[in-house]
Amino acid sequence: MPSTRPSTADKRRAFRKLHESGCFVIPNPWNIGSARYLQGLGFKALASTSSGFAHAQGFADGNVPLDVMLAHFREIAQAADVPLNADFEGGFADDPEGVAKNVRLCMETGVSGLSIEDSTPDPAIPLYDFDLTVARVKAARAAIDKAGGDVVFTARSEGFIRGRPDIEETVRRIKAFVAAGADCIYTPGIKTREHIEATVKAAAPKPINFLNSGAFGFTVSDLAAMGVRRISVGGTLARVAMNAFVNSARAIANEGKFDSFAGIVTNAELNKFFSEDHKKYAEKNSS
Repeated sequence: MPSTRPSTADKRRAFRKLHESGCFVIPNPWNIGSARYLQGLGFKALASTSSGFAHAQGFADGNVPLDVMLAHFREIAQAADVPLNADFEGGFADDPEGVAKNVRLCMETGVSGLSIEDSTPDPAIPLYDFDLTVARVKAARAAIDKAGGDVVFTARSEGFIRGRPDIEETVRRIKAFVAAGADCIYTPGIKTREHIEATVKAAAPKPINFLNSGAFGFTVSDLAAMGVRRISVGGTLARVAMNAFVNSARAIANEGKFDSFAGIVTNAELNKFFSEDHKKYAEKNSS
């Protein structure tokens, strides 16, 4: 009997449909376990986190090699029954041709969406020149279209997290990215209602992804009312886990105390979840 698990094509269709109306949260796992747990909570899609994965592998964010990142995408895409959006950073290339080549490699991992940033690896020049960054977006769009066009393409403008918090320039880039073929727009670092609404207006009718990585006070309902279509949390869930680990380890190392172990999720509870999850997974593959 064929597997009842959704195919890559099924997941890509579902992901595109999620962007058509309403507002949804797309949380960011950093390994198979966190991906399967988030899926088990009922989230309809997931997004990778470059920082969460990098730190778990012992890298600084932005330093994970391309082949390692592609293997990570493939692993999560295969493990999850819901769509996965790939945080593909800057496309692992400066020139449009390199971006296009790497986008093709990214799509081959089975992801349902991917994002490309307009930031450079050079802190002295944090954003690519306007014309170059638009050319990079066009190259990514062309690569996706050549492969069938079913992968949702998100173009990211990074000014607000790269020391260039200029809303007018951000809006300028948003409009150019939409014209260049982006399916979705993402402007991490935007925090105020005024700026959120400005980005939603600039991207219309394309959807906006909002990065809710801090205590901004906005609920899903609040953001939906502002016109946000997609909400991600970036590396924040991974940092929540790392924060608990770091604080607990420091208490043991520096104070000889184990108080942080009180009240944590039990081994039995996690075993129960993953045993049942694995059983469902096996049944879908054998039915």
